Amino acid sequence: MMFQQSVALTWATIATTPIVVISCVLVINKAKKYVDLQQDEVGKLNGYMDEKISGQKIVISYGLQEETVAGFVEHNNAVRQATYKGQVYSGLLFPLVQGMSVVNTAIVIFFGGWLAVNGDLGQGVALGLVVSFVQYSQLYYQPLGQISSGYSMIQLAITGARRLNEMFDEPDEIKPAEGKMFSGIENHVALEHVTFGYKENQPVLKDVSIDVKKGQMVALVGPTGSGKTTVMNLLNRFYDVQSGRVTFDDVDVRQLDLDVLRSHVGIVLQDSVLFSGTIFENIAFGAPDATEEQVYEAAMQAHIHDFIIKLEKGYQTEISDENSIFSTGQKQLISIARTLLTNPDLLILDEATSNVDTVTEAKIQKAMETAIMGRTSFVIAHRLKTILRADRIVVLKDGQVIEEGNHHQLLELNGFYAELYHNQFVFE
Repeated sequence: MMFQQSVALTWATIATTPIVVISCVLVINKAKKYVDLQQDEVGKLNGYMDEKISGQKIVISYGLQEETVAGFVEHNNAVRQATYKGQVYSGLLFPLVQGMSVVNTAIVIFFGGWLAVNGDLGQGVALGLVVSFVQYSQLYYQPLGQISSGYSMIQLAITGARRLNEMFDEPDEIKPAEGKMFSGIENHVALEHVTFGYKENQPVLKDVSIDVKKGQMVALVGPTGSGKTTVMNLLNRFYDVQSGRVTFDDVDVRQLDLDVLRSHVGIVLQDSVLFSGTIFENIAFGAPDATEEQVYEAAMQAHIHDFIIKLEKGYQTEISDENSIFSTGQKQLISIARTLLTNPDLLILDEATSNVDTVTEAKIQKAMETAIMGRTSFVIAHRLKTILRADRIVVLKDGQVIEEGNHHQLLELNGFYAELYHNQFVFE
């Protein structure tokens, strides 16, 4: 319509477009930079706060309250500075577009008036045409004004999408398209020449081979960092090996259905975790359909039943992080009961008794011997007295198997295991 009515006034109306576009691009790039920085700094601040609140007992015990607050202030200032710059540039866009719209209207009025005075538009339609182009000029800039008015929210949404995409771009667990079913261990579980590292060129396990027959209890011992927990991670396929393979009855775990595999593996970790809810729900977490009798039996095996029934509401007692009624050792007993209830084919105990007293440890040891009987199990232990009855003890050092055999055989070797055992015996 504008070109049909007056080519000269149309060019005058759109003449400032390149200036507006270039200015907007410069402002948007600056705004994007600082809004991205703002969100990154907010993430760092939240991470810092979460870390210090979670470890508040350590902070208080070392008297580091002032240093912690100072660290918060430093992170908060970084957020404030990034937010200030981001909001300034985001907020600058709308006034810039509105200002250019006013300038453009003035240009149209001035140029249209000049054309009318010089008679180039025709005396009869000059005034009406100039007024029309004033309206066209305002309509021409209206979409830019609407976009720029909400740009701050748009940029925050774009930045949020970027951060979400970074998470979505992380590799998922690789599941076989048609994973093989697995009904339980029939023969053995094995690690065959396994090499693995959490980082490239930094192997934690180096050509490790361990073969465990069905029903055997194998203990993994060794100094910190020797790769004991890594073996557990590979058995449950939290990670995939870099070379070699982990097999259940000669089938590579990478070919098994992941959900089915993990339903047959039970793990008791060194650091126990309880969820908000009742004690009953926590024990039955891995087996929601379990009956009361089954839950009670698992609690009895873990020697926590007597404590629970003495509580006012028994198994229906609500627990949470803010109102935890359990000591660290009792939490571990709940975790053990939860695992025993699932009745796994492969049981992995990662320092399961490290947080309990000596008397309770002895009781748990008897219960675990009952639970382990006839079941394939890996036991990771630093307290060697808890694994004396293991069918086989595998000694790891620097990611390699250096000794293997039962307790008496390893003592006769008079090697690394014997040294560990005698040192612990002296201290205890």
